[in-house]
Amino acid sequence: MKKILALSLIALFILTGTSFGDSKVKGAVINQSTVKDAANISVGEGNTANMGSVKIKDSKVKGAVINQSNVKNAANIAVGKGNTANMGSVNVQDSKVKGAVINKSNVKNAANIAAGRDNTANMGSVNVQGSKVKGVVVNQSNVKNAANIAVGEGNTANMGSVNVKDSKVKGAVINKSNVKNAANIAAGRDNTANMGSVNLQNSKVKGVIVNDSNVKNAANIAVGEGNTANMGSVNVKDSQVKGAVINKSNVENAANIAGGKNNTANMGSVDIE
Repeated sequence: MKKILALSLIALFILTGTSFGDSKVKGAVINQSTVKDAANISVGEGNTANMGSVKIKDSKVKGAVINQSNVKNAANIAVGKGNTANMGSVNVQDSKVKGAVINKSNVKNAANIAAGRDNTANMGSVNVQGSKVKGVVVNQSNVKNAANIAVGEGNTANMGSVNVKDSKVKGAVINKSNVKNAANIAAGRDNTANMGSVNLQNSKVKGVIVNDSNVKNAANIAVGEGNTANMGSVNVKDSQVKGAVINKSNVENAANIAGGKNNTANMGSVDIE
């Protein structure tokens, strides 16, 4: 019984990942987790499900932020209203980071699902929002035999992607993700499905933007109204970039679908708006 209890506590610690809020950290933030044959589920209103992830909110970090997670045969699910499901991801919100932000995650035979309203599903991704980063932002994720699904209204499904919104980055933004035998789905209204992509919105970047992703035997789908599906693409909107924008993506045996009204599907593209 004691052994079972100990194992349960260890599993709980691993699944929740590393989270910082309203904190000051002088030194590196490192999450090196291994999740196997596990389920992490958040059901209700305003809940969050984190598996093998790092989350930094309203904080100051002087040092690198590194997530090195291995997720295998696992399910990460957030069901309800305003929920978020993070698997093998790094999320920085309203924070200042002086150092590199690096995500090196391996996701295999896994499902990451956010179902309901205003939900977000992140798998093997880096998300920077309302933040300042002085250092490179690197996403090097491997996603295989996996499903990343956001279903409902105003949802976002990110798989092997880098997303920078309302932020300032002094350094390169690099995405080197490998996605194989996987499905990334956003279904409903005003949803976004990103697979092996780099997305910048209302941001300033001083450095090169590089997308070097490999997508094989995969489906990236946004179905409904006003949806967007991005696969192996670089998308820059209302942003300022001082440096080259490079897209070196390989897409093979894959489907990128935006079905419905006023939808957009981007595959192996560079879009600057």
